[in-house]
Amino acid sequence: MPLDFTAIDFETANGFRGSPCAVGLSRVRQGQIVEEAFWLMRPPAGYDHFDPRNIGIHGVAPEQVADQPRFAEVFPEIAGFLGADILVAHNAAFDTGVLRSALEVSAAPVPRYSYACTVILARRSYSLPSYSLPFVAEAAGVELINHHDAVEDARACAGIMIDIAARHQAESIPQLYAGLKLAMPELQDSETMQSARGTKRIRPSGAAGSRSENWLGWPEEGANLEPDLNADRSHPLYGQTVVFTGNLVMPRQQAKARVAALGARPASSVTARTTVLVVGDGFIAADLRAGRGGQSRITSKVRRVWELHRRGQRIEVLSEGEFMQMIG
Repeated sequence: MPLDFTAIDFETANGFRGSPCAVGLSRVRQGQIVEEAFWLMRPPAGYDHFDPRNIGIHGVAPEQVADQPRFAEVFPEIAGFLGADILVAHNAAFDTGVLRSALEVSAAPVPRYSYACTVILARRSYSLPSYSLPFVAEAAGVELINHHDAVEDARACAGIMIDIAARHQAESIPQLYAGLKLAMPELQDSETMQSARGTKRIRPSGAAGSRSENWLGWPEEGANLEPDLNADRSHPLYGQTVVFTGNLVMPRQQAKARVAALGARPASSVTARTTVLVVGDGFIAADLRAGRGGQSRITSKVRRVWELHRRGQRIEVLSEGEFMQMIG
């Protein structure tokens, strides 16, 4: 079975996953990129406002898509390009979530796709301080100049998958997953999802939108919930031990509940078991990854991460934006 797949990258207009405004695709055949495609689009009606933060990230402004068809009109062309390929994305939980949510709010059926996540695979293939796309692309020897350009990100993701397969001497993505003893994840179709609508959801404790802080201005740690072992094992946070530092958009207790629902173990301090540190406001993730202070407010958790990095422990540092994208 050859190394055939299509890498995909969505950019969204706002914080709702079902608001795609651009998508890039990179088709791979026999381990080589052979064709690429790009679409601008208006997000589904009712979800098409543009958040300035999103515009600042990807540079797609509302006037650029004003004359473009909506996502539901574009999707048949996207689906035609994808065919029956395995989808590959960096943080595939986000991109498959965009696809599913945009189709749902457009009242369109969701097709079934097998997919692979290069964040999950990169963690098994490289030793890095962060597994965000620029770091992994550099490790894979893949050029990435305009990060958050949908086509460039899809192309970089394709190159990363090709490099990872070569490192594991895998001739196909199913062979790669089998060799790593991982199950190939699937985006479920509409019929399968409809039958699962009654499944239990874990609700975070505490009032949503409230910010609980101590007298020093830092958020209260709150309770560390047990991870949901029945969560999707293909999610990048499943099985991780996650610690937070600084203020996030959401209350810390809510963030902890979200990661627990995804199968991760929230913790209050950095220890030898920590695998992910999420940094909120007042911190510059790039500085922490590089082991320097910069303009960041240095806390005991940050110093502990630096210490463990020097000892060779792999702790991934996520910015708040990367974390929010990862949990949707």
